[in-house]
Amino acid sequence: MAYQTILYDRDGAIASITLNRPERLNTIVPPLPEELEQAVIQANSDPAVRVIILRGAGRAFCAGFDFSGDFRHFKDILYTEGRWDPGKDLIAATSAFSAPVPKFMSLWRSPKPVIAQVHGWCVGGGSDMALCADIVIASEDAQIGTPYSRAWGCYLSGMWIYRLGLTKVKWLALTGEALSGKDAAAIDLINKAVPFERLEDEVWGTAERLARLPLPQLAAMKLIVNQAYENMGLSSTQLLGPILDGYMRNIPEGLGFVETAARRGVGAAVAERDAPFGDYSQAPPDRQPDPPPVIHARPRRTSGAA
Repeated sequence: MAYQTILYDRDGAIASITLNRPERLNTIVPPLPEELEQAVIQANSDPAVRVIILRGAGRAFCAGFDFSGDFRHFKDILYTEGRWDPGKDLIAATSAFSAPVPKFMSLWRSPKPVIAQVHGWCVGGGSDMALCADIVIASEDAQIGTPYSRAWGCYLSGMWIYRLGLTKVKWLALTGEALSGKDAAAIDLINKAVPFERLEDEVWGTAERLARLPLPQLAAMKLIVNQAYENMGLSSTQLLGPILDGYMRNIPEGLGFVETAARRGVGAAVAERDAPFGDYSQAPPDRQPDPPPVIHARPRRTSGAA
C-alpha cells in the first residue's frame, strides 16, 4: 500500500510505522491520521506481525499539527467562505470516520501491542498520538508537552489525564510546561527514557521480547487493561476534548496565534507564546533536543518488506 505521510516496514514479527514528514518535523496534516490507522490495520491483517513500533523520521517524533500558511491544510475541513464554521468543526472533531483522535486510537484498539519510539519534539497533537501507544520509550533529551495549553487547544486523546494522577496532570494542563524524556519517565507519563544512541536498540529489544509471547496472550492482557480505562470514561473525555479544542482555536487569543503565524511565520508565533516561560523552542540549549540526532526513515533492522 502506498502512503504519502508514513512508511510501513516489516521485519519478521515486528512492523514499523514511521511518520515521514521530516522536513516539517512530522507535523500532522489531514492524510496522516487516516494513513496511520490504515497502517495499523495493515499490521493487524498480517498474521506474521505480533508487535508494532511507531516512530518518526528525522529530528523529531512529531511536533503537533501543521498550522503553517494560515492553517491552509485544514481550511476546507473547518471553514466556510473563509470563516470558521463551528458546525464543520464539530463534525470534524467528533466523527469516528474522520476525526484525528479515533485514528490515533487505532494504536489503542490494535490487539497487537504498540511501542512508541519518541525522540526530539513530541508536542501538542504529537504527544496525544504517542500516548495512545501501549508502551512509550523516549530519548532522555526528547521534549514532550502540550504548549497548546497556553494558546490554541485542549487535550485531545485525554491520555495525559489517564496516564497521570490529578496533582501532576492539573499542573501540566494549566502551565503547558515541557518535560524532557527523562522527566516524563520519572513521573510515569511514559515507560522509559534512555540516551538517544540507545533508543532504537531499546525499542527493538522490547519489541523482540514481546514478540516471543503468544499473540492471544498479548491481546488479552492489553484488552483487560484498556477496558479498565474505558470504564473510567475515556471515550467521553475524548469526545469533549476535541470540541473544546475547536473553541480554544477560535477565541481571540487563538485566532491571534494563527494570525501571527500567517503574518510573521510559525517560529514567531511560537516564540511569542513560549518566551515568557523559557521553554520549548525558547528554552536554553541544554533544555532542548540535541539537534544532531536523526532517526532514519527506514528502521535499521528491517529488510524493507511490506
